[in-house]
Amino acid sequence: MSERNTLLRGMHDVGLAAWFGGSLMGAVGLNGAARDEGGTWETTARIASSGWAKWTPVNAAAIAVHLVGSSGLLAVNAARIPAQQGVAASTLAKTVLTGVALAVTAYSRVLGKKIELAASSDPQDAEKAAKHPIDTDKAQRQLACAQWAVPALTGGLLLLNALHGEQQRPAEQARGMWQRARSMAPGMMPSVPHWHGMH
Repeated sequence: MSERNTLLRGMHDVGLAAWFGGSLMGAVGLNGAARDEGGTWETTARIASSGWAKWTPVNAAAIAVHLVGSSGLLAVNAARIPAQQGVAASTLAKTVLTGVALAVTAYSRVLGKKIELAASSDPQDAEKAAKHPIDTDKAQRQLACAQWAVPALTGGLLLLNALHGEQQRPAEQARGMWQRARSMAPGMMPSVPHWHGMH
């Protein structure tokens, strides 16, 4: 494909980079600083919760930008996905991984909000927490796992994005489309040619 989609690619990549980088920074830096400075469970939870709450709207915007860019790229590459061998599989893997990352991100925020209420010194928050009591130790373990899962999943998306970039090289497109054509008509076409000078 010769046309450029710079804006869509920029939205896709910048949004994903912020999603990955912010979640990794939170899991390593913010949570670590909260543990170092908190002293008590409640103070640690309040520091971490405050930081994650400030990051949440930025993270939501980054995810939205990424999804818009991703959807746009999917639309402009729609014809190539079924025509080039391997692209459909990597696109499906990326779609599934994105869905899982979204679900885990949302689950992290729900758990974080529950812990924030349980650790709050505000009487109204304490009243809300009393109506929906949680096992704080269990919730913290689950939250820690979820907060580490998000950068792992979005890191996987970055790797798949790199694979997609390789698949868009002219030689890879030609080879993949030839292989797909052969698979559609086995025995009727010669073996895959060597694409000299196209790398």
